Amino acid sequence: MANLRDIRRRIKSVKSTAQITKAMELVAAAKMKKAQDQALAGRSYADKLNTVLVNLKENTDEESHPLLAKREGKKELMLVISTGRGLCGGLNANLFKKVLADSGEETDFTTSGKKLRQSLAKVGKNIVSDWEVADPVPFNDAKPIAKYLTDQFLSGEYDKISVAFNDFVSTLTQTPNVTQLLPIEAAGLAEKQDYEGVGKDEIGETDHEAAGADYEFEPSPEGVLDKLLPLYINFQVYQMLVEARASEHSARMVAMKAATDNAKGMIKDLTLEYNKARQAAITAELLEITTAMKAME
Repeated sequence: MANLRDIRRRIKSVKSTAQITKAMELVAAAKMKKAQDQALAGRSYADKLNTVLVNLKENTDEESHPLLAKREGKKELMLVISTGRGLCGGLNANLFKKVLADSGEETDFTTSGKKLRQSLAKVGKNIVSDWEVADPVPFNDAKPIAKYLTDQFLSGEYDKISVAFNDFVSTLTQTPNVTQLLPIEAAGLAEKQDYEGVGKDEIGETDHEAAGADYEFEPSPEGVLDKLLPLYINFQVYQMLVEARASEHSARMVAMKAATDNAKGMIKDLTLEYNKARQAAITAELLEITTAMKAME
């Protein structure tokens, strides 16, 4: 009977775990929907902002703005956007491998999310700052991060600023991505980014016509560019944070669903094992009673 008690305890324990993982799955699904809505809400804005910047680029010298100027140095600052909690499958591990592969010896790191901050610290990487971002991601949380990265670049402290994050493709697919933020690559302004949700192809025919239109800029193309580029950087950082958050919740939802399904399978196997053990115990008791009755005859 001790064996039956152990099996009952295991079944009870696994059922409790399944309830927890199911609850976490539902919470992650709700949060993922909010993050997806945030990403969708900004895609049209990103498209039009890119179109305006393409037109400005064609009316100004690409090297006329310090945020567009390329540098010869190799010192890099990388913003790594990871999760604050675990239980999201291989999401952080895959991004960590990508970060190590794409970073150099002269790369310093600033982080958002403690998981990769801890991983980078363990391998001896230099972490210069860390950022806390609320959930769902407010635009105001992205602005100080973007300003910090911009200031570090303009001060000459770093020659390149990049961002590592998980690009949300679908509920089942999240791709680790390292993207150069500064200096802004003028050629890349005409390309729609995956994390803006509009594919990798260049802007469409209609947008090309808009980009090539004869606009008049007031006070000047350079003045408008000076105002738009910081806004562009702010939005890029915000969109990356949103994509990373959508990836986190979708990966956690999938992982918790798999855990719940595995728990249900384990409960089924344990129940079968329990019934077999119980049947064997009953059969043994019946044999003992029958044997005792025959002995008394």
